[in-house]
Amino acid sequence: MKRNSIILKSEKEKAIRKGHPWIFSGAIKDVRGEPGIGETVEVIASTGELIGRAAFSPISKIRARMWTWGDGEITPEFFEQRLKRAIDLRQSLGLFEKTNAVRLVHAESDGLPGVIADRYGDVLVLQILTAGAEYWKETLVEILAKLTGVRKIYERSDVEVRRLEGLPSRVGPLLGDSPLDQIQIIENDLKFWVDVKTGQKTGFYLDQRNNRQQVRDQSAGRSVLNCFSYTGAFTVYALAGGAESVHSVESSAEAIAFAKENMELNSLPAEKATWEQGDVFSVLRTMRDRAQSFDLIVLDPPKFAPTIAQAKQAARGYKDINLLAFKLLKPGGLLYTFSCSGGISEDLFQKIIAGAAEDSGRDARIVARLSQGPDHPVALRFPEGAYLKGLVCQA
Repeated sequence: MKRNSIILKSEKEKAIRKGHPWIFSGAIKDVRGEPGIGETVEVIASTGELIGRAAFSPISKIRARMWTWGDGEITPEFFEQRLKRAIDLRQSLGLFEKTNAVRLVHAESDGLPGVIADRYGDVLVLQILTAGAEYWKETLVEILAKLTGVRKIYERSDVEVRRLEGLPSRVGPLLGDSPLDQIQIIENDLKFWVDVKTGQKTGFYLDQRNNRQQVRDQSAGRSVLNCFSYTGAFTVYALAGGAESVHSVESSAEAIAFAKENMELNSLPAEKATWEQGDVFSVLRTMRDRAQSFDLIVLDPPKFAPTIAQAKQAARGYKDINLLAFKLLKPGGLLYTFSCSGGISEDLFQKIIAGAAEDSGRDARIVARLSQGPDHPVALRFPEGAYLKGLVCQA
């Protein structure tokens, strides 16, 4: 039987041959056969040589995503091997000794484009982002249940990228009953409630685990400002680290209520925590006008620039909030500033922060660089996987 295949243009083969998993529509010379959405196609060089096999997406600008290089077949056994390798990596890193909430599969960086799997206790949350992952979803659910022993798998495929793949939004149980509205997890001896059904991402920002601990280590005796506080994870860590006070700013009243529950869950002193619902940009300007100041500030905003095309506009937003933060920072204080925007490179982010410091009149220096945790690995051949950038600046 003749296989479906895509033929690459000679001038566009280099990155694929070197192991980058994305094949854009402009790199394809010809499509042979009639591959359906998510079906496997052979990737053929302009010379006729087989490069590997990929998942086909007829709507997305990323027309195919590589499953494998060489002549390996894409079968359930292939996915079991990849999933086992990903889970074994997390086990070998000793992550489960400090937490029961871990990202088990991190898409391209684990050789599984479009597959995100986060474990929260005995519940696994699966996010399917691409056509190829959608095509194999039932197989993925079956294997994940086998490898992890979980009895509940919940789908949170409700992200914008699915629309670009021609896929509808999907949320709901894939295995077992629907989980409770709130699941309790443990992280670095602290407890948190997680809403896997409607919470941001898959319910919790697992990628910030190590960075939260750093804030905890630096919070003793300090006044802390936590911006974009969401459900209060940085707030909890700062208070657990002995902060003198923590003021948290968040636009969602529901998230603030959730954060207060996380405070109570850890028996932290409520009198040291204050909360403000509002737009962070406006709140920071008001604080500046009142000449307020803090020893330690956390800026962990949502994604301002998902793509490079949005970088210019996002850069203005990042500069504004960081300029205001520098103006609110006490002499010798620490600014923990982050960007999770794929369209903002590490180099550009540093330039933005440097510009903000200069315009604020502060002589700042970088004392640490931060990134996502080890359960969010970055494949060397897929630098796009390094999405979380963080700087600790002293001024």
